[in-house]
Amino acid sequence: MASQSDRKATVIDGKAIAQTIRSEIADEVPGLAVVIVGSRKDSQSYVAMKRKACAEVGIKSFDVNLPEEVPESELIGKVHELNANPDVHGILVQLPLPKHINEEKVLGEISLEKDVDGFHPLNIGKLAMKGRDPLFEPCTPKGCLELLSRSGVSIKGKNAVVVGRSNIVGLPVSLLLLKADATVSIVHSRTPDPERLVREADIVIAAAGQAMMIKGSWIKSGAAVIDVGTNAIDDPTKKSGYRLVGDVDFEEASKVAGWITPVPGGVGPMTVAMLLRNTLDGAKRVIEK
Repeated sequence: MASQSDRKATVIDGKAIAQTIRSEIADEVPGLAVVIVGSRKDSQSYVAMKRKACAEVGIKSFDVNLPEEVPESELIGKVHELNANPDVHGILVQLPLPKHINEEKVLGEISLEKDVDGFHPLNIGKLAMKGRDPLFEPCTPKGCLELLSRSGVSIKGKNAVVVGRSNIVGLPVSLLLLKADATVSIVHSRTPDPERLVREADIVIAAAGQAMMIKGSWIKSGAAVIDVGTNAIDDPTKKSGYRLVGDVDFEEASKVAGWITPVPGGVGPMTVAMLLRNTLDGAKRVIEK
């Protein structure tokens, strides 16, 4: 046995071990791939916002920018690549896509486990069914419900009216409200008397894409109004020549409603926050497996 004087202590290299730990953590950092096709201004600004938010919370952003005229097969090939990449926990294809690309086909190719936008037909199908839960809920609708619950607005048993029936907001938000036990009506372009229905609502979700179509006189006193609309209207006083308004006449409605979201600064930031939440949930599922 070696005498005391021969023994040499093992030097613990804190720097090396810390580096190993850091790389272990880096392996667990959620990754979000954002795919954008073409150069639509609104899509570009949404994507820039999403990438910035990722950087702020330590989510790794994988940027895929494709030209407007990219063939559908090439876009789907890209989606398959991201499906197979273990560092990517969420895949978001920015909508709308150019006319020559079949949106449904592309969304259906995204791996269910990475569908952080919640638009895969199976996720939407589960959202529509009683007693089933999708892996991911669509970000904007999820954000609308989060705004209500965190503001102390109870949904159970309330009359909710959703204005608009798009696949991205109107339809899924009405399904989420139904799941939360509201009585739900959907108002759309073929509804004969939208004003009458909106007047009865305790909760109004405006997602029609029509500037200030919902007047203050339509709003029931004390109702909660969530305005998803983002419409650019001409405004010569602004440097850009336009300003953004919602689907609700904010000035009028804010005098009657109990709660109301502004545009901008209401639903928009929530959509991004829910995207980050979904990406984190996706990453956790992988780690738990």
